[in-house]
Amino acid sequence: MSLLDYWDTLRPSVKRRKTTADDADDTTTSLSPAVTSEEDGHARPEKSLVNLDRSDTACPPCLGQEPEGDDLPFPASQTELESSLPAVDTDSHAIEEYEVSQSIQGQEEEPGIRERLQDGKWRKGKSSIYVDAFNLALETVLDEEAHLFDEAEMQVFKEWQGLSYESQYLYVRLFLRKTSAWHRINRLGYYSDISDLSSVVKDLQCNRILPISSSLEDENPISIERPDTPKLDTQFQFADKTDQITTLEEASSLLLLDELKTLAKDAKVQGKSKKDLLTALHRVSQQQTSLDWSNNKAAASCDSHFIQKILNYTGDCIRLATAPRELFERVHLVFYRSTEWTEKSLTTIILAKISRRNFPDYVVCRSTSIFPSRAFLLEFESALRTQFHIDNILESSGTPTVESLTQVRDYAYKVYPRWKMLCEQERQKEDRAYESGEGAYLRRFSPAWVYTRIIHKGLHPLGRFKEYLEEHRLLCELLGQRLFHAARRGSWYQRKALLEEHYMWNLTTWEGRSEDAQRKHWRRIALQTCEAGLQDPDCHLIYHYDLQKRIMKLERTLKVVKREQHDFSHVMLAKPEERTVEGIRIEREDPPTQDDASKRGRPTVWVDERDGGDCRVESMCLSWYRDQGWKGYHSEGGIVRTLFGYLFYDILFTYVPNVFQTPFQTCPLDLHTDSFCATRASEINHRLVEITNDEAERILRAVHAREASRQPCAIGIDWTFELDDLVDIVRCFRGEALAAICKVLAQEYQQRGGGIPDLFLWRVESREVMFVEVKSENDRLSDTQRLWIHVLGGAGVRVELCNAVAREVRYV
Repeated sequence: MSLLDYWDTLRPSVKRRKTTADDADDTTTSLSPAVTSEEDGHARPEKSLVNLDRSDTACPPCLGQEPEGDDLPFPASQTELESSLPAVDTDSHAIEEYEVSQSIQGQEEEPGIRERLQDGKWRKGKSSIYVDAFNLALETVLDEEAHLFDEAEMQVFKEWQGLSYESQYLYVRLFLRKTSAWHRINRLGYYSDISDLSSVVKDLQCNRILPISSSLEDENPISIERPDTPKLDTQFQFADKTDQITTLEEASSLLLLDELKTLAKDAKVQGKSKKDLLTALHRVSQQQTSLDWSNNKAAASCDSHFIQKILNYTGDCIRLATAPRELFERVHLVFYRSTEWTEKSLTTIILAKISRRNFPDYVVCRSTSIFPSRAFLLEFESALRTQFHIDNILESSGTPTVESLTQVRDYAYKVYPRWKMLCEQERQKEDRAYESGEGAYLRRFSPAWVYTRIIHKGLHPLGRFKEYLEEHRLLCELLGQRLFHAARRGSWYQRKALLEEHYMWNLTTWEGRSEDAQRKHWRRIALQTCEAGLQDPDCHLIYHYDLQKRIMKLERTLKVVKREQHDFSHVMLAKPEERTVEGIRIEREDPPTQDDASKRGRPTVWVDERDGGDCRVESMCLSWYRDQGWKGYHSEGGIVRTLFGYLFYDILFTYVPNVFQTPFQTCPLDLHTDSFCATRASEINHRLVEITNDEAERILRAVHAREASRQPCAIGIDWTFELDDLVDIVRCFRGEALAAICKVLAQEYQQRGGGIPDLFLWRVESREVMFVEVKSENDRLSDTQRLWIHVLGGAGVRVELCNAVAREVRYV
């Protein structure tokens, strides 16, 4: 698995349907792009509408579709770069279709990489968008940041540039798959692009000579790299040969489950899964020996017998060699300025460019000083690998064992001294080198950023081992710095206050106090921690409610007099009102082979009693609210993100170094990070004050007048929403409530993109807005939905929980 593939940032899908109270002609219930609404006698043209079954136009969903079979490179996820680019089709079919349409058959002279990327001219069997994107990344890094690589690595790049197109194509395609896995050559299937597969494989597997580097070996300040990781030596191969398969696990990875079962049957062992079968085969190898396949009399391990039997069946195999593969991963780390990348990262930027769309105006700035030295880059890469290993331990199936938790804790202790040193260096750099907030995004590429997350992960085993005193000390250290992972400060305050309330009284010296006095002493400290959290500008709004609850609980326990207690009545959450809407549900008679689990995951179908057509439960409830005089959309956050995009448009695209790497972005790269707010704190706070003072309409009209004619791809903004509707909505919003919602999105745009209630409603006459979460039978609120209900309730916005109940069930 790739080093950099471990953060999942899936975007929620968004569907919307608009209705108005007096829209008697709106009888369409489908959520397809053909849905139009008629207002003031004017039909909205279909061509201006986006696909309502997709996410909002500027915030792309998970791009493309999964490749089939072995071509699936990584879990579906988005990098910061992909999240900033517009929604374009990037699946294999779209790429092939474009390359065919742009082919230049018969052209005498082959265009260069820049021309192909500029004009979209690819020739089947001679050039590929994958190879061009791979080489573009390499050329850009070598042009701008060659100082990050030594002589041996530069020779690897030179050897790469000397490879034929077909060799480069096979390497890139394997690079985009499970990079550390073995592949059966006879199953690669790239015959349309590779005329002689065997010679290409031989080319990648041949030995190449490397010079001895004149630079001293870079020493990692923290030696936590895997000891068995191959390094570039005096020679290297781009790909490993079959004879380098040495374990039964490696060999069995080449077989399908049925094929492995056939092998196990010959060995007279059984098992339901690959794991069971491998365990059984290992057990056989320990109990008996067999003659070597070369007919030597010496006894050989049964593992070797099984390995050779598998390889005789599969034929020759290939795997990318570890050292050059990790070198190319480092190149992409430098090029994409991201701690993760996927196959989509290689192609999305090119497909975005050729999409011929309008983009917001901003200053593109690609700094060449993000990694000041080779040693700094290597330490950052090593820290990422360690973090990835820790995530595998904590997030693997099953409860982590004591041994694995001890390993995580030891990692945290090992990086702690270096983390302290880098924090101090970064603090001094912030004071001297950066303008206000300029370094916030660059800090994500410091090893200290990764070490902070490792120490944060190390808190979990300390809690499991009941080492509360040490956990409290580390929490104080984490809260003592403000440069790294500010978004976690709220959770650190919560945990610290919990420890102080329940455990610290018995773990510290009493200093002559009685038990009751000692408990009260630490409860007062817990109270101060909660107060500090509420006053901390970096403690995100979503944590305030829990801190407020703990403050009220502690004040009751400490018997604080009423006049000295905190009063949170102005922000206390009102529980969402519950409403029941009755309708007619349609049940389809499924074939008897279909199980209940598959039925449970399907959306329910209801009758729209206005029209007699079928619809989803949200549309049925929306029709009911329309009868009560409300206007509204089934937008699942589309309205909220559109308002945020309008109101923060100039802040989103203001000049900040390093956050606009290409001219084809819909948002700055740091929008989905906690550095977005820190870098623009002054501008964001000023804008929130303006919104609170009811200036949202002025800002919205100004942005619409300036940008609507171009309709640039700006994140969150759906240009198909009518300006009059948006103006009515901001007029119905209380300024404080709209500012609170915008603040949550500014602080955590990525995490809070989902969970917004299904329906957004407003009523002009009474100047009120309402969010409605629709639930059919057996549905439950998710954690993200509860959080948004808390945020909206705390901002004084009306929220209803609408339960759809079937008064009649029709079977079709």
